[in-house]
Amino acid sequence: MADPAPGEDPRAWDADTAVTVLYASHWRRLVGLALLLVKDGASAEEVVQDAFVALHRRWGRLDDHASAVAYLRQSVVNGARDVLRHREVEDRRRPLPDPEPEGPEERAVRSAEHRTVLAALDALPARQREVLVLRYHADFSEQDIAESLGISRGAVKTHAHRGLSALRAAVRTTEELS
Repeated sequence: MADPAPGEDPRAWDADTAVTVLYASHWRRLVGLALLLVKDGASAEEVVQDAFVALHRRWGRLDDHASAVAYLRQSVVNGARDVLRHREVEDRRRPLPDPEPEGPEERAVRSAEHRTVLAALDALPARQREVLVLRYHADFSEQDIAESLGISRGAVKTHAHRGLSALRAAVRTTEELS
């Protein structure tokens, strides 16, 4: 199909023509929008490219072809949110850097604190211990813990609260005795 005149009605365009015309006139602004959101040029361009691919795929099902630019903008914003969510997940799963080397005194204190916490954790009822380990060691959400243990989210909150209170009390008692 020949390039449409600038004033031609977008309702008459096919998907290829729409993407060609809209790409030529809106690419830079959409990349600029994505760049402000994701702070990375390559990711911004990929988000915009994905938005154009989605527009091409959906062109025949769009209710109002004149609102295609708004569809593209919303696709870019949603795509940027996806990129940011993905980065957050990657950051959470990235291992922590090795700690700075400690002196012998600090290692001894940490070792004693670690043993105290582990002993207090071992003394907890099984369900409280499971909830705390899944929450703070495995970094599970309340919902994930509830599903894993077959209990309600309210029960997860209760076990976590009681377990943390018991741990605090045990550590405080150990510190007072030292």
